[in-house]
Amino acid sequence: MAIGRKVVGVIPAREASTRLPRKLLLAETGQPLIQHTWQAARRATCFDDLVVAAEGAELIATVRAFGARCESTGEHPSGTDRIAEVITRSFPDCDVVVNIQGDEPELDPAHLELLVTLLDECPDAVMSTLATPIRTREVLDSPSCVKVVRAADGRALYFSRSTIPHCRDGRTDELLAGDTPWLLHLGLYAYRRKFLEELTRQPVSPLERLEKLEQLRALERGARIQVGTVEHPAVGIDTPEDYARFVARWHNQSRDRQ
Repeated sequence: MAIGRKVVGVIPAREASTRLPRKLLLAETGQPLIQHTWQAARRATCFDDLVVAAEGAELIATVRAFGARCESTGEHPSGTDRIAEVITRSFPDCDVVVNIQGDEPELDPAHLELLVTLLDECPDAVMSTLATPIRTREVLDSPSCVKVVRAADGRALYFSRSTIPHCRDGRTDELLAGDTPWLLHLGLYAYRRKFLEELTRQPVSPLERLEKLEQLRALERGARIQVGTVEHPAVGIDTPEDYARFVARWHNQSRDRQ
């Protein structure tokens, strides 16, 4: 329970998924994937309310069946817009909103708590997010893996699908093996509510259009995004192979608990 301000966690969710159809409804563990994420988020101590913002009748029915609060939304171009609809309608008195990815069933509750702490510790920040050190060339070179560069005080300077910062002298492998200067951006955010509502009313910005990264809309408007670092990312489920590995890990952990 948050003290002194109201914090709401929101899991945006929709039935459609290109690479892994109906992924949030997959239930080879005996529970739908979205339920695993909800259970992990419930372990965070920072929330006054936790809600799933969902599109799709079957998904909504599934979420309500396992006991989570679920609010129906219209169609939206992004999860952020979906969250803003629910917050504006149902939580107009909240102070901080945390965006939780629905396809990360093994997320660390401490990461969610850190997002809120970052805003508490930096009154000038209107958003917070997380990053983790990059230590493999595969991640560094992949445009699917978003990089972030931050200032010494933790403020985000830029996000990109390109390798930033660029290493001009070619010491990439050496740096990856040591104190790597590269940070992988993790898709978790906390927003001050008023800023979230304002941001989602703004048009797509030029850099956002180029990189296909909605956080650049905030940076282009001069907003301060505070970036915290963690040692490990949550594993997102994007492909059948991702899901199969998750199911195997879950079964192994279940046997260990017995």
